[in-house]
Amino acid sequence: MNGPVIEILFLILRRLTCNFMKKDLLIFCVFISVKSFSQTLYEDSLKTFLKGYVQNHEVVKWNDKEKLDFYEVNKAYRVMAHFKPSQKSDWLSFKTSGTKTKVFKLYGTLSFTLNNQSWQLNVYQPQELINNEEYKNYLFLPFTDATTGDETYISGRYLDLATTDIKNGETTLDFNKAYNPYCAYVSGVYNCPIPPKENALTVAIKAGEKNFKSRH
Repeated sequence: MNGPVIEILFLILRRLTCNFMKKDLLIFCVFISVKSFSQTLYEDSLKTFLKGYVQNHEVVKWNDKEKLDFYEVNKAYRVMAHFKPSQKSDWLSFKTSGTKTKVFKLYGTLSFTLNNQSWQLNVYQPQELINNEEYKNYLFLPFTDATTGDETYISGRYLDLATTDIKNGETTLDFNKAYNPYCAYVSGVYNCPIPPKENALTVAIKAGEKNFKSRH
């Protein structure tokens, strides 16, 4: 068990001991401690996730990995979203950073609240993976936001989901896991789908991956 977790556990036990006779205060203190404990566990899990992302990156290698940059982990950008399935079955062509187009099917729409405002994003199934047994449940969520072209990559960022993540019409969107397309690191090699205008958010998503540092 790492240092921060041990410190939080100690804090909870100390609160319980010192405030045993103060019933109302005890309830408040335990609530605060448990909330802090939950936040610490979440931050630790995201740091582990991002560490794995950097270590296993397929494009950025060796010392260039130090140029990968991220916002501080913020649980406020982990939101519950309501899922509405699409009634359409048409295949859609997405423009890319290269010469080819990519084909997707609209799987549904995710509605959520962030900064006390309501937003929605479409989520898609890629045609090239839909018949692949390993990736048949994969869902693609490209988006832009108010940081795009400034603090984050000019063509937008991506989130990965799976059909199995959606349960009882809901799923979790964690923008701390938003990442850059491969074309953010090298030009003229990859055909990265450009997020459609339907997935343009006007709110600033200050979470997930930022601009590759060599582009600053």
